[in-house]
Amino acid sequence: MKKLFLPLALVAVLFTSCNDDDSSMVTPEPEPIDQTPTPAQELKLVTTSNTSGKISFTDLLATTPTAKSFTISSTDADGVYYDTFKDQVVLASRTNNRVEAYNGLRNAIISSATTLDLSFSSSVDFTNAREIAVSGDKVVVAQDQNAGNGNISKFYVYQRNTTGFTLLNTYTVDIKLWGIHLDGTTMYAIADNTSDLVVYNNFFSNATGSISASKRVTIEGLVRTHGITYSPQDNVMVLSDVGLASSATDGGLVVINNFTSVLNMTNNLGTIAMNNQIRVYGPNSMLGNPVDVAYDHVTNAIYVAERLNSGGLVLKFAFPTMSADATPQMSRAEAGVTAVYLHRR
Repeated sequence: MKKLFLPLALVAVLFTSCNDDDSSMVTPEPEPIDQTPTPAQELKLVTTSNTSGKISFTDLLATTPTAKSFTISSTDADGVYYDTFKDQVVLASRTNNRVEAYNGLRNAIISSATTLDLSFSSSVDFTNAREIAVSGDKVVVAQDQNAGNGNISKFYVYQRNTTGFTLLNTYTVDIKLWGIHLDGTTMYAIADNTSDLVVYNNFFSNATGSISASKRVTIEGLVRTHGITYSPQDNVMVLSDVGLASSATDGGLVVINNFTSVLNMTNNLGTIAMNNQIRVYGPNSMLGNPVDVAYDHVTNAIYVAERLNSGGLVLKFAFPTMSADATPQMSRAEAGVTAVYLHRR
């Protein structure tokens, strides 16, 4: 679920609009919380783990990109987002059952710190969180059903401000949740234990209660969906397939080009056929349980959180032009990796 792109030209437009006293129409970008300058260009990868109690950060524009790890307040975290203007990491804590915010990542890197202190958190509202998605000041947590929450799958919608998270709405759904991705007000979600992708249009317009999908489609040949990300810049959808949870070799990636056209041409409860997919499967891919994905529309690179092989790997793939057993361009060990978030600006 996982990137942010803000061209410099757009920043210039926003600045000019504010100087023209059109502030009622244009909201300027917020100032960073700390005084460390916001870089002019950024390409950052942030990850979480469900075993190490750490997050990792990699500056992908560095001459030699190197992952830096920081201890946080949660041993088990899933779903992550980075806000460069606030220099803030937001994640879902499965240890503490709350949304947590950690400020000052850039200062921590400069000072060679190894710990990020918790800045603030939400109240304890959910259990068994599997992912977060962010749009503007809204943060959405996907609660996957289990015995601890009465087998209820639910979206929790929070409003984020400078000091905390306010719970606005909760939406109960009839699918087992895992990966989610927000594109404006459209929520894309996978239905765990199935091959299905679910769409909720005008997501934030719903009142608290049960909500129904606007559309549900099956991805032909996919066994069990988990990770999901969508790039509106080039209209690409990327999904991950964990296959059998016990198998270290049956995972894969599914790429759908011209996604909105393909989705619109597919009837509700219909199937997106293999001829509309590019697939990466096979032993060379090192994909066993790819639980999350991120995509960079500029380099077309795909980043994967592979949970099973070697106890956790972060993988990078070149964009596939045909279905094949592709070998990752990069592989590094990261114990218990659960989520990957790519930030480009």
